[in-house]
Amino acid sequence: MHVTAVELPEIFQALGDSTRLRVVRLLAASGEACCLCELVDSLHEPQYKLSRHLKILKRSGLLGTEKDGRWIYHRLVADPTYLASLYDAVMRLPDPRHEFASDLARLRGRMRLRDNGRCRVGIQTAEFAVLVA
Repeated sequence: MHVTAVELPEIFQALGDSTRLRVVRLLAASGEACCLCELVDSLHEPQYKLSRHLKILKRSGLLGTEKDGRWIYHRLVADPTYLASLYDAVMRLPDPRHEFASDLARLRGRMRLRDNGRCRVGIQTAEFAVLVA
């Protein structure tokens, strides 16, 4: 797993985008490592857009990755320990349009497609599967 140093200005700059905030909330709520296709299906965002956002989160030091065959799983970095407080604060942000609740419900449904705890099916959302074909 590759982990970069955590710098506070970069963290807050990374969290300044609503899509990246949604990604962090999902990963914090699930406590799981997720692959890109699971995030595409959960957030209903195109693969190219989420790839760019994941790269920014990784560069900021919030995300670590692990490779498993052709799959790359993204997980929130837990060290330094104060990041747990940050993730908790992100989880407590208001969700007046229930966007996060919908994202989380889709992620939970998507995680049920895993085989032995790992994604093996690729993007399932038809409108976004076309973008990567």
